[in-house]
Amino acid sequence: MENAYLILILVTTFGFFMAWGIGANDVANAMGTSVGSRALTIKQAVIVAGIFEFTGAYLAGGEVTSTIRKGIVDPHLLGNSPDLLIYGMLAALLAAGIWLLIASRLGWPVSTTHSIVGAIIGFAAVGIGMDAVKWGKVVDIVLSWVITPMLAGTLSFLIFRSIQKLILNTDRPFNNAQRYSPIYTFLAGFVIALVTLFKGLKHIGLQTSTGENYFIALLVGVMIMLLGYYFVRRIKIDKEADRDFHFANVEKVFGVLMVITASAMAFAHGSNDVANAVGPVAAVVGVVQSGGAVIQESVMPPWVLILGGVGIILGLATYGHRVIATIGSRITELTPSRGFAANLAAASTVVLASGFGLPISTTQTLVGAVLGVGFARGIAALNVNVIRSIFLSWVVTLPAGAVLAIVFFFMFKGIGFVSIS
Repeated sequence: MENAYLILILVTTFGFFMAWGIGANDVANAMGTSVGSRALTIKQAVIVAGIFEFTGAYLAGGEVTSTIRKGIVDPHLLGNSPDLLIYGMLAALLAAGIWLLIASRLGWPVSTTHSIVGAIIGFAAVGIGMDAVKWGKVVDIVLSWVITPMLAGTLSFLIFRSIQKLILNTDRPFNNAQRYSPIYTFLAGFVIALVTLFKGLKHIGLQTSTGENYFIALLVGVMIMLLGYYFVRRIKIDKEADRDFHFANVEKVFGVLMVITASAMAFAHGSNDVANAVGPVAAVVGVVQSGGAVIQESVMPPWVLILGGVGIILGLATYGHRVIATIGSRITELTPSRGFAANLAAASTVVLASGFGLPISTTQTLVGAVLGVGFARGIAALNVNVIRSIFLSWVVTLPAGAVLAIVFFFMFKGIGFVSIS
């Protein structure tokens, strides 16, 4: 294949740009609950997200990546036209990356999954033909965008209701917070461990049975529970703080738990949304390595996952503060206990979807979880105008990605730098 190095340089650059956009928008969105509840400062959020986003992207990012790569466009229709696949994936990455840059600049918490899926559909439908798109898969993806926010909202509603009943609405909230916090900490640790064992360790060659995975996850959950218990027990009651806010000391307990759930959310996000950036990269790399053949299955190169992980971290560190500033307190007022319920529910939902290979929107999942917390406090606790504007930005994202991808697709095709020999 001629110009193979040029193609690899372009797809690597555009893939990194897309990953940067995910970090600037989607990761900032995910960490906004932690910063908005004041459980973490922006600097602390960047450090926590950097560690766990990269770990999730590298260890558990492969399963979802395969769905994005070969689940939307029918590879059989591209068998004789690998150049169109290359042009299309380059166009999709550049289009989605530019849209995320625009949205992040304006502080809009949009869906990176919407961006890349819309871009891929746009180039495939117009550049190749309507038959190139597996519309059944698209329907499944759209349904997941509806189901997952509802699931996350239901989980967060139930989790926060349990916190209200067991802790907040009792005569001794601080003592009960110390009493029941190990249960919530265990759940967070268990979720993190399960996704790592089921979907992550295949990349490092360690194979375990289902029973062994659950046993190890139980042990990890217990270890994290004990760690959380240690830090929670070190919290001293500040009577002066409770004069201004009755639950000030209780929220200190949940501040510790919030760090754990923020880590879980970052890991879950890295495992799921890295696919949006590295999926198209993997498709192009597969064509180049095979000498021009469009192959249906290929081993995900580790460097591609590393590329996505590093890009996500840099996006959050350099530009993420814009979306964090808007998402942290726009939907509803957050405290560590509310943020904990939302993050644990969202992380659990994203982890489940990652295990099934569903390219869900982390943005919509998290918003659904925050809405669930708001509903638990009553409809008056929700900012309906902000919710309406967020929903509108989601609607705009899909066609924006498609239109930009169509423009770039025909531009690349007109230049004609791909030649299969």
